[in-house]
Amino acid sequence: MPVKTGEFKGHPTISLMKDESDMRPFTFGMGKARLILENLEAIKEFVENNGGDPSGADVEAQ
Repeated sequence: MPVKTGEFKGHPTISLMKDESDMRPFTFGMGKARLILENLEAIKEFVENNGGDPSGADVEAQ
């Protein structure tokens, strides 16, 4: 999964993309990055409980 860093209004951002041609990346800043890290286990559990593989092996690039 390609990852790019950038900035928005002087603040650092990170963009997660399915592939290099992804036109709608998932972009967020430090506040949401910290929130994700603090809740990573809950996110993994959510994926597992909803029929997904937390490693992403069950997801095909669209």
